[in-house]
Amino acid sequence: MVESIEPDFRGPREPIGFIGLGVMGQPMALNLAKSGTQLVVWNRSLERAEPLRDAGAVVAASVREVFDHTRTVILMLVNEEVTDSVLGRGTQEFADIVAGHLVISMGSAAPEYSRGLASDIHAAGGRYVESPVSGSRKPAEAGQLVALLGGSAETVSEVQPLLAPMCRKTISCGPVGNGLLMKLAVNHYLTSMLAALAEAVHFADRTGLDLTTFQEAIDSGPMACDLVRIKIPKLIAREFEVQAATDDAYASTVLVSDAARAAGIASPILDLSSALYKESVSLGNARLDMVSVLEAIEARSARRVSEKSTAQTPAQITVPAPPALPLSDRT
Repeated sequence: MVESIEPDFRGPREPIGFIGLGVMGQPMALNLAKSGTQLVVWNRSLERAEPLRDAGAVVAASVREVFDHTRTVILMLVNEEVTDSVLGRGTQEFADIVAGHLVISMGSAAPEYSRGLASDIHAAGGRYVESPVSGSRKPAEAGQLVALLGGSAETVSEVQPLLAPMCRKTISCGPVGNGLLMKLAVNHYLTSMLAALAEAVHFADRTGLDLTTFQEAIDSGPMACDLVRIKIPKLIAREFEVQAATDDAYASTVLVSDAARAAGIASPILDLSSALYKESVSLGNARLDMVSVLEAIEARSARRVSEKSTAQTPAQITVPAPPALPLSDRT
């Protein structure tokens, strides 16, 4: 059973459910708890919930118990399959769980998936808002995420104040689907930009430039921003502790690419970036930070050097023996 809790439905003190305490979800939930929000939380691996228990949240024993003790539930789950599994979508349990609830999905998914989930939740008597966030672990820890909301104007307005402890800004993007399309557009730029930044660091390093001076040049110019100031030191130090995981970056590029193909949109830079993140995942960097894409670029350079060396190695020349002279011509 869930820990002892007496739900308080009086205004802002109404308890909120939070499901999914991963790299992003845990600091987001902690910021809610620290703001005084009553939380009932659940996560597959119980150890991820312990910091929330220490912060005063109630740790539920099941997803159903979260919904039983709250009317608004935030989901921060890794993908569509996990979301469906957690909610029991496609089973009778799904309707029993979500009826009468407001579900706020803050993870990344395909816009069409989100529209379908919204339709199912509404049919079951619930309400739904998508609210993917722009930002990685550090902004999540600092409560500096940007929420991109999709849903009815009335429900979005209701949700925005709830997200304030986690997000420095909430942006209403229109109906369900538009929040995630906006997230894909933002991630199109983000994933391509960081792949280009890793390539620039690789170029500077291999041409003998001092990388500290390179960082100073970037930080002093028009490309300077908080994200670059965080990522360049990681690239220089080859410190790949996860802030935004490489496999998540790759999955995001696939979502963008799929949406682009469906709309007949060319995305050549994104497609190359996607290939690089996929190569980094294949190198064993799935759960390292996405700047580990540097290693995929280095591997390409190594292959180019090897191919060039092979091409420049003279082939073994075989000189054919002269034809044998007829006996009559021998002296």
